[in-house]
Amino acid sequence: MTTEELLNSGKLYKVWELTNDEGDYYKYLQMMEEYNNAGYTPEGEEKKRRILNELFAEVGEGSYLQAPYHAMWGGHHVHLGKNVYLNFNATLVDDANIYIGDGTMIAPNVTIIAASHPISPKLRAEGYGCNEPVYIGKNVWIASNVTILPGVHIGDNSVIGAGAVVTKDIPANVLAVGSPGRVLREIGPDDDVYYMHGKLISENLV
Repeated sequence: MTTEELLNSGKLYKVWELTNDEGDYYKYLQMMEEYNNAGYTPEGEEKKRRILNELFAEVGEGSYLQAPYHAMWGGHHVHLGKNVYLNFNATLVDDANIYIGDGTMIAPNVTIIAASHPISPKLRAEGYGCNEPVYIGKNVWIASNVTILPGVHIGDNSVIGAGAVVTKDIPANVLAVGSPGRVLREIGPDDDVYYMHGKLISENLV
Protein backbone atom coordinates (compact mmCIF):
# COMPACT_ATOMS: atom_id res chain seq x y z
CA MET A 1 0.00 0.00 0.00
CA THR A 2 1.37 3.42 -0.97
CA THR A 3 1.50 6.32 1.49
CA GLU A 4 -1.39 7.99 -0.36
CA GLU A 5 -3.50 4.83 -0.19
CA LEU A 6 -2.75 4.35 3.50
CA LEU A 7 -3.62 7.95 4.39
CA ASN A 8 -7.05 7.59 2.75
CA SER A 9 -7.80 4.00 3.78
CA GLY A 10 -9.33 4.49 7.23
CA LYS A 11 -6.78 2.02 8.63
CA LEU A 12 -4.84 2.66 11.84
CA TYR A 13 -1.21 3.72 11.36
CA LYS A 14 1.53 5.31 13.44
CA VAL A 15 1.22 8.96 12.49
CA TRP A 16 4.66 10.30 13.33
CA GLU A 17 6.47 7.32 11.84
CA LEU A 18 4.75 7.97 8.53
CA THR A 19 5.25 11.74 8.50
CA ASN A 20 8.90 11.41 9.49
CA ASP A 21 9.43 8.88 6.70
CA GLU A 22 7.75 11.13 4.13
CA GLY A 23 10.64 13.14 2.69
CA ASP A 24 8.58 16.05 1.39
CA TYR A 25 6.43 16.56 4.51
CA TYR A 26 8.51 19.40 5.95
CA LYS A 27 8.96 20.91 2.51
CA TYR A 28 5.18 21.27 2.29
CA LEU A 29 5.10 23.04 5.67
CA GLN A 30 7.88 25.40 4.58
CA MET A 31 5.93 26.25 1.43
CA MET A 32 2.87 27.00 3.54
CA GLU A 33 4.97 29.35 5.67
CA GLU A 34 6.21 31.12 2.54
CA TYR A 35 2.61 31.53 1.34
CA ASN A 36 1.51 33.00 4.64
CA ASN A 37 4.39 35.50 4.63
CA ALA A 38 4.21 36.54 0.97
CA GLY A 39 2.13 39.69 1.55
CA TYR A 40 -0.34 41.51 -0.69
CA THR A 41 1.85 43.28 -3.24
CA PRO A 42 1.47 42.22 -6.89
CA GLU A 43 4.71 40.27 -6.48
CA GLY A 44 3.40 38.65 -3.31
CA GLU A 45 0.15 37.63 -4.97
CA GLU A 46 2.02 36.07 -7.88
CA LYS A 47 4.25 34.18 -5.45
CA LYS A 48 1.19 32.87 -3.60
CA ARG A 49 -0.38 31.75 -6.86
CA ARG A 50 2.75 29.78 -7.79
CA ILE A 51 3.04 28.19 -4.35
CA LEU A 52 -0.63 27.19 -4.24
CA ASN A 53 -0.47 25.50 -7.64
CA GLU A 54 2.66 23.58 -6.68
CA LEU A 55 1.65 22.71 -3.12
CA PHE A 56 -2.03 21.75 -3.28
CA ALA A 57 -3.25 18.54 -4.93
CA GLU A 58 -5.48 20.54 -7.30
CA VAL A 59 -6.27 24.23 -7.70
CA GLY A 60 -9.03 25.23 -10.11
CA GLU A 61 -9.00 28.48 -12.02
CA GLY A 62 -10.05 31.49 -9.96
CA SER A 63 -9.58 29.86 -6.54
CA TYR A 64 -8.02 31.88 -3.73
CA LEU A 65 -6.89 31.24 -0.17
CA GLN A 66 -6.48 34.13 2.26
CA ALA A 67 -3.35 34.08 4.41
CA PRO A 68 -2.81 32.92 7.02
CA TYR A 69 -4.03 29.38 6.73
CA HIS A 70 -2.89 26.26 8.58
CA ALA A 71 -2.67 22.69 7.29
CA MET A 72 -1.12 19.48 8.61
CA TRP A 73 0.43 18.66 5.22
CA GLY A 74 0.55 22.28 4.06
CA GLY A 75 -2.51 21.66 1.90
CA HIS A 76 -0.82 18.94 -0.16
CA HIS A 77 -3.92 16.72 0.07
CA VAL A 78 -6.45 19.50 -0.60
CA HIS A 79 -8.33 19.57 -3.92
CA LEU A 80 -9.90 22.92 -4.86
CA GLY A 81 -12.37 23.23 -7.71
CA LYS A 82 -12.84 26.42 -9.72
CA ASN A 83 -13.60 29.75 -8.02
CA VAL A 84 -13.28 28.41 -4.48
CA TYR A 85 -12.67 31.05 -1.80
CA LEU A 86 -11.26 30.34 1.66
CA ASN A 87 -11.18 33.27 4.08
CA PHE A 88 -8.66 33.97 6.87
CA ASN A 89 -7.51 31.30 9.31
CA ALA A 90 -8.72 28.22 7.46
CA THR A 91 -7.44 25.12 9.26
CA LEU A 92 -7.14 22.05 7.03
CA VAL A 93 -6.22 18.83 8.78
CA ASP A 94 -5.34 17.24 5.46
CA ASP A 95 -3.81 13.94 6.53
CA ALA A 96 -6.33 12.50 4.03
CA ASN A 97 -7.84 14.12 0.96
CA ILE A 98 -10.13 17.14 1.32
CA TYR A 99 -12.23 17.94 -1.77
CA ILE A 100 -13.90 21.35 -2.14
CA GLY A 101 -16.16 21.86 -5.17
CA ASP A 102 -16.51 24.71 -7.66
CA GLY A 103 -17.80 28.02 -6.35
CA THR A 104 -17.74 27.07 -2.68
CA MET A 105 -17.19 29.89 -0.16
CA ILE A 106 -15.57 29.26 3.21
CA ALA A 107 -15.75 31.98 5.88
CA PRO A 108 -13.05 32.84 8.48
CA ASN A 109 -11.93 30.37 11.14
CA VAL A 110 -13.34 27.24 9.51
CA THR A 111 -11.73 23.91 10.41
CA ILE A 112 -11.94 20.90 8.08
CA ILE A 113 -10.60 17.71 9.65
CA ALA A 114 -9.78 14.52 7.73
CA ALA A 115 -7.81 12.87 10.56
CA SER A 116 -8.73 11.20 13.83
CA HIS A 117 -7.39 8.96 16.60
CA PRO A 118 -8.80 5.85 18.29
CA ILE A 119 -10.65 6.17 21.58
CA SER A 120 -8.40 3.44 23.05
CA PRO A 121 -5.87 5.10 25.40
CA LYS A 122 -3.40 2.31 24.66
CA LEU A 123 -3.50 2.87 20.90
CA ARG A 124 -3.31 6.65 21.26
CA ALA A 125 -0.28 6.30 23.56
CA GLU A 126 1.35 4.21 20.84
CA GLY A 127 0.80 7.04 18.33
CA TYR A 128 -1.93 5.55 16.16
CA GLY A 129 -4.23 7.61 13.98
CA CYS A 130 -6.70 7.05 11.17
CA ASN A 131 -8.19 9.22 8.45
CA GLU A 132 -11.27 9.60 6.28
CA PRO A 133 -11.49 11.99 3.28
CA VAL A 134 -13.90 14.94 3.40
CA TYR A 135 -16.04 15.91 0.38
CA ILE A 136 -17.63 19.37 0.10
CA GLY A 137 -19.81 19.89 -2.98
CA LYS A 138 -20.22 22.75 -5.41
CA ASN A 139 -21.61 26.18 -4.52
CA VAL A 140 -21.60 25.46 -0.79
CA TRP A 141 -21.38 28.28 1.75
CA ILE A 142 -19.68 27.38 5.02
CA ALA A 143 -20.10 30.20 7.54
CA SER A 144 -17.57 31.27 10.16
CA ASN A 145 -16.27 29.03 12.95
CA VAL A 146 -17.66 25.81 11.46
CA THR A 147 -15.90 22.50 12.18
CA ILE A 148 -16.26 19.62 9.71
CA LEU A 149 -15.22 16.18 10.94
CA PRO A 150 -13.60 13.23 9.11
CA GLY A 151 -15.57 11.36 6.48
CA VAL A 152 -18.28 14.01 6.07
CA HIS A 153 -19.92 14.65 2.69
CA ILE A 154 -21.71 17.99 2.14
CA GLY A 155 -24.02 18.19 -0.89
CA ASP A 156 -24.10 20.87 -3.58
CA ASN A 157 -25.63 24.29 -2.81
CA SER A 158 -26.02 23.68 0.92
CA VAL A 159 -25.31 26.26 3.63
CA ILE A 160 -23.66 25.41 6.95
CA GLY A 161 -24.56 27.98 9.62
CA ALA A 162 -21.96 29.73 11.77
CA GLY A 163 -20.48 27.69 14.60
CA ALA A 164 -21.88 24.35 13.43
CA VAL A 165 -20.02 21.11 14.15
CA VAL A 166 -20.70 18.81 11.20
CA THR A 167 -20.36 15.21 12.35
CA LYS A 168 -22.28 13.41 9.59
CA ASP A 169 -23.30 13.85 5.96
CA ILE A 170 -25.40 16.85 4.90
CA PRO A 171 -27.50 16.47 1.73
CA ALA A 172 -27.65 18.96 -1.16
CA ASN A 173 -29.81 22.09 -1.11
CA VAL A 174 -30.33 22.45 2.65
CA LEU A 175 -29.49 24.81 5.49
CA ALA A 176 -27.76 22.98 8.36
CA VAL A 177 -26.97 24.44 11.78
CA GLY A 178 -25.98 23.49 15.30
CA SER A 179 -23.71 21.15 17.22
CA PRO A 180 -23.96 18.45 16.14
CA GLY A 181 -24.96 19.86 12.76
CA ARG A 182 -28.51 19.05 11.67
CA VAL A 183 -30.66 19.99 8.70
CA LEU A 184 -32.87 22.95 9.62
CA ARG A 185 -34.74 23.19 6.33
CA GLU A 186 -34.49 22.84 2.59
CA ILE A 187 -33.39 25.73 0.44
CA GLY A 188 -36.43 26.69 -1.67
CA PRO A 189 -38.05 29.33 -3.92
CA ASP A 190 -38.43 31.84 -1.07
CA ASP A 191 -34.65 32.05 -0.85
CA ASP A 192 -34.64 33.66 -4.30
CA VAL A 193 -37.07 36.31 -2.99
CA TYR A 194 -35.89 37.05 0.58
CA TYR A 195 -32.54 37.26 2.37
CA MET A 196 -31.25 38.27 5.82
CA HIS A 197 -34.36 37.61 7.91
CA GLY A 198 -37.05 38.74 5.48
CA LYS A 199 -35.46 41.51 3.45
CA LEU A 200 -36.67 41.61 -0.16
CA ILE A 201 -33.89 40.85 -2.61
CA SER A 202 -35.63 42.89 -5.35
CA GLU A 203 -35.55 46.04 -3.19
CA ASN A 204 -31.95 45.71 -2.12
CA LEU A 205 -29.93 44.71 -5.17
CA VAL A 206 -27.42 47.38 -6.21
